[in-house]
Amino acid sequence: MKIGIDISQIVHGTGVSFYTRSLVKALAKIDKKNEYILFGGSWRSKNILQEFTTEIRKANKNFNSKIFALPPSIAEPVWNRFRLLPIEKLIGPIDVFHFSDWIQPPTRAAKVTTIHDFGFLKFPDVAHPKIMAVMKRKLSLVRKECDLIIAVSQSTKKDAVTFLEIPAEKIRVIYEAGPEEFKKTNQEEVEKIKKKYKIKGNYLLSVATLEPRKNLKRIIEAFKKLKTGKTQKLKLVIVGKFGWGEIKISNHESQDVVFTGYVSDQDLASLYSGATCLVYASLYEGFGQPILEAMACGCPVVTSNVSSMPEIAGEAAVLVDPEKVEDITRGIQEALKNREKLIEKGKARAQEFSWEKTARETLKVYQEACNTETQNKKETQR
Repeated sequence: MKIGIDISQIVHGTGVSFYTRSLVKALAKIDKKNEYILFGGSWRSKNILQEFTTEIRKANKNFNSKIFALPPSIAEPVWNRFRLLPIEKLIGPIDVFHFSDWIQPPTRAAKVTTIHDFGFLKFPDVAHPKIMAVMKRKLSLVRKECDLIIAVSQSTKKDAVTFLEIPAEKIRVIYEAGPEEFKKTNQEEVEKIKKKYKIKGNYLLSVATLEPRKNLKRIIEAFKKLKTGKTQKLKLVIVGKFGWGEIKISNHESQDVVFTGYVSDQDLASLYSGATCLVYASLYEGFGQPILEAMACGCPVVTSNVSSMPEIAGEAAVLVDPEKVEDITRGIQEALKNREKLIEKGKARAQEFSWEKTARETLKVYQEACNTETQNKKETQR
């Protein structure tokens, strides 16, 4: 097979960026048989795409690339709205093309895409209008054109059937995994990172882009209720860049609530390693990467009992109702009480997920989609 993959989204530093990078790296490690063309389009960050493809090419000579100075603001209307310029015009003939979560150019190849979540449809009041419009156009094309669809959780598959009315038999659930470099760091490194971000004493950790869906207002309220009990010396450390919405950092800044902004993965691993527990009470997630990151670093997890989060956490986390402040507080107290037991369960749970497994299952989807497309063409010619 000759497989095309859109890697344009790796420049954005999001969960989808991490998924794409990790999947391509794992495919390059396990697949020495098939040919790959990595397509990338960006105006300002073309160099990031080129550096990544150079790295992949060194690992596997079967991977080639076509990188263009093509901003998403142009690519999206050209391909999603006007359906111009088949992708083959840019990258040559292919057997299967794996689309990003943003664009779906026309192609004669078999079509595969990954759906990560439906937060913008389930919670339209907390979704950015521009993102909602683009995703609706993209998913309309997915419903009409894709041969097979990858969902990153059973929860996301269920949502795809409900919201898009996609037949369940066209959807394959393939779980993501945590970053391989996320491991527990030593106490010396933890203290160094705490000093860097001006964190004193023990702390709870919350990892999320600052936007309404991440439920940070309730998490902060739950923390404040917790502070009235026996844990008055605890801090709450919130890691993540500002997205949009009603959370204003200045309204919550105090000695007890620390906003670090974006941190590197290396620093984040140390923050997980030093945390009393992770509080990840999001309103909705298609997968929930921080759950596995924390578990791999020996950090107990409190997470929501909705969407994919209980599916990913299994029995290795404390589940809470994210819409009830009191229940989030209760979950934190339970995690503090059963910390050592949760750490052991979490380590075992994190090991059940791997990018090699993700890549092997994705490769099977490519082959299946290619076979399906070939069969459809034969039937059309009859």
